[in-house]
Formats: sequence, C-alpha cells, structure tokens
Amino acid sequence: MKNKEITIYDIAKALDISPATVSRGLRDHPAINRKTKKKIMDIAKEMGYRSNTFASSLRLKRTNTIGVIVHRLDSYFVAMVLAGMEKVASESGYNLIISQSLESMAKEVANANTMFNSRVDGLMVSLAYDTEDVSHFDPFITKGIPLLFFDRVYKHKNCPTVVIDNFKSAYEITTHLIKQGCKRIAHVTGDLKRNVYADRFEGYKKALEDNGLVYSDELLIINYLNEHIGHNVDAAQQLLNMNPRPDGVFITNDAFAAYCMRELRLAGVAVPQDIAVAGFNNDPISELVDPNLTTINYPSYEMGEVAAKTLINHLKGESNMLLTDSIVLKSELIIRESSLKKGLL
Repeated sequence: MKNKEITIYDIAKALDISPATVSRGLRDHPAINRKTKKKIMDIAKEMGYRSNTFASSLRLKRTNTIGVIVHRLDSYFVAMVLAGMEKVASESGYNLIISQSLESMAKEVANANTMFNSRVDGLMVSLAYDTEDVSHFDPFITKGIPLLFFDRVYKHKNCPTVVIDNFKSAYEITTHLIKQGCKRIAHVTGDLKRNVYADRFEGYKKALEDNGLVYSDELLIINYLNEHIGHNVDAAQQLLNMNPRPDGVFITNDAFAAYCMRELRLAGVAVPQDIAVAGFNNDPISELVDPNLTTINYPSYEMGEVAAKTLINHLKGESNMLLTDSIVLKSELIIRESSLKKGLL
C-alpha cells in the first residue's frame, strides 16, 4: 500500500468502524471518546494518512494560507519582515506561502498566478524593481481576496500599504551629512520606478535645496543594490571618477554601502575624512564595518507584524483594511563614525 493514498475508508476498515467516526476522530470531534480518537490517530500515523487540506479548503472556501511575494529572499531586511509576518500568522493559525520575484516583473506575474491558483486567503506583496503596473493582481481584487503592499508599494484604492516615510528619512540623513560639512553629496540608489527609491531621492534633493546646495545629475548613481560585487565596484569607481570627487555619499542600502566603503579604502580614500558615508536599513553589517555605518533604522520586523495583523484582522472580520490607505511606521536616524567628518555627534 506504500504507493496508495490512504483514505478514511482504509482507516475505518482497519479499525472496523464507520468512515464517519474516523472523520470525526481526525477532526477531534467531542462526540468521539478519547480512547477511540487515540486509536484512529495511531493507525492513521502508522498507515501514512495525509489530510486532504485542498478538499477541505474547497468545502470551507478558505485555506488558512496567506501568500507573500518579495523581491529577494537573500536580504536581511526581507528576512526580518518575513520573521514578523510568520510570528503573527502562526499565532493566528495561518500558514505563509512565500515566493520571490528576483527583481523581475515577469517572475512576479508568475508568482501572483501561482498564489491565485493556490487559493490563498490573502496576499502581501513588495514589488520588483521593474514592475510598472499591477494588473496581474487584478484577479485578487475582482475576487475579493485582500491584497496589501508593503515597503515597495503601489497606490491602489483597494489595497492598503505599510511603509515608512522614506522622504523624511532621506531628508534627515542628507541634512546630517550637510551639517558635517559635506557640500558635494552623491546619492547611490535603486530604480526610481519604486516608491522607496523615488521618495528617498526626493528627500535627498529637498535637503540639498533647503541648505543652499545645488543638485546635479552627475551626483546620482542608479544601481541594482543587490550586493553583487561587480555592481559595488562599479558604483565605487563612479564615485572615484567624479571630478571633483564628492565629500559625502548617501547610499540607500547598508550592505552596498559597506562594499563601497571597502572599495574606497582600497583606493586610498579615507572614510569619513575624505568622503563621509551613510547607508539605510540598519542591517547588522552597519555595526560590523569599520568605521561603523551611519544609517536609518528601518523597523523591518515591525513592518512584517503590522502587515500580517492588518490582513489577518481583515480576514477575521475584526477590522476592514479597505478603510485604511497607508500605515506609516516610524524610522530613526542612527549616527555612527562613517559620517562624522567633524568628529562630533
């Protein structure tokens, strides 16, 4: 029988009881006494019985699963978001189905289709670099399956978002560099199609403007920020080739900033004396590099918790997330040695 899918009828035959009794026993029904339940569970385990959750979900019209699509799994930020989501989901009796787009809209479309066909009860999404429209999520909206965007978001009237104030964070970190005496500040960022990078870019520019500094396109470096060593070297080389060189740089990713700092030092550039460096996210690497990296504390774990709670409370009927436009979490500037040209906090 090792290749045969075991059913409740097989268990009923083995125990000489009715299939209805087996079904109730497997569902811990109070009408079945404890001794019979134990016999049913023991023989089910011995025979290799697997509950048909898909069939059950068709009957109940729910699967107790929530889909999550992220841009990359090999990211500390994403890992912490998922940890927060998993904690809330597990406590609420839900399972997560997780997929990554690998920064590709085409892969994101495929992931969305898989999630839809898997009948997830709800979906949480952080968009890929090159996603320009979200029509591939229309089946969820049409079907009334709740959809929430977090971090990299798309404004949609039927889909709440969970974000930080990226504009404000970028404004604060750029202003800090200016107060340290930086007058020519470069900005290394990701694809400006995405809200996180577009908003940080606007915050950076506004801080320059408010402090009497002129923005120049030559100070902007667009990069994938995926920690690929070639991309890090390219960005660092672009900084080194600027004439005149910048005296400060705001990089919107801590790991990427750490790689760039290494390349700058290898080229004989002192950080922060020659070029002050600031990152973003407060990843663990920010405290491991020398000098320690000035950054923005991005509450990633909290973001995961808030996103999952918002969706699950909606699914349980405890709140209506469609009445929520955007949830903005608090971020914080953390000043460390990498940006202290004046040597003072």
